[in-house]
Amino acid sequence: MEQTNETQVVMHTNRGDIKLKLYNETPKHRDNFLKLVKEGQCNGLLFHRVIKDFMIQGGDVTSKDAPIGKQLGAGDLGYTVDTEIIYPFLFHKRGALCAARTGDEVNPQKASSASQFYIVTGKVYSEMELNQMEKQKKYHS
Repeated sequence: MEQTNETQVVMHTNRGDIKLKLYNETPKHRDNFLKLVKEGQCNGLLFHRVIKDFMIQGGDVTSKDAPIGKQLGAGDLGYTVDTEIIYPFLFHKRGALCAARTGDEVNPQKASSASQFYIVTGKVYSEMELNQMEKQKKYHS
């Protein structure tokens, strides 16, 4: 990865480059990600979790040079980053870079992983699908 002049980084992958914008509104996460990039922590890591029409996840520090078949997803750096949720201004839209975290039941403070992140790939919904989701939301509210 290489840092550009703005608060952006370019992630080089074997499938092409990904330009990432790091929001100034989330300075703890921005600064942590830049620190990891500068230290080379992200170099050679795998995207260990890919869910079609949802996201790709990376940052497991044990994924570098991992043998085929090794279970991945638990590797981290031993610290967390305090939550910086700014909804609805920043939300999980296609292309968003997000910090991974454990679930609310074991992480009520919603602290983020120091190294694991995901990029939302998202799904394009039809007008009919969106209408159905809105009906379900109203029914369950």
